[in-house]
Amino acid sequence: MRSRAGLGLALVAALAACGGDSPTEVVFEVIEDTEFAASLGIDLAQMTELPSGVYILDEVVGTGDVITQGDVATVDYTGWLRTGTQFDTGTYQYDYGVLNNRTPIQGWTLGMEGMAVGGTRLLIIPPALAYGAQGAGPIPPGAIVIFRVELVSLTN
Repeated sequence: MRSRAGLGLALVAALAACGGDSPTEVVFEVIEDTEFAASLGIDLAQMTELPSGVYILDEVVGTGDVITQGDVATVDYTGWLRTGTQFDTGTYQYDYGVLNNRTPIQGWTLGMEGMAVGGTRLLIIPPALAYGAQGAGPIPPGAIVIFRVELVSLTN
């Protein structure tokens, strides 16, 4: 009981030292309410909204094998914020549908479903399926992320 009282007093003291302000609440961007930079060329009306809330657009439909759980996928990608700011680009290899240290954000995995090798897809991922309330590096908390991914190859 003493430790709980001490913890409570420490919390009150910490809040008082900060002027009594509570932590800032992170506001998640909402895809449908967002104005995207013109440079991204996004037209939500032309995209498909998945049940998860991820939006996809096949810019090039692949003609190779379709991605399935357990495949090792190699993709070329570029990522942007809604403002048009590019935050990353490169080649990424990961185990599709398998949780491990190479697992991408959940929205990426959901958005890749059904893709075939040679395809290029635009993904718009809501914050809850991206980097959430914590953000990551140049990606602010609560941010929508946009990826253009090309499925280069699959191996089992």
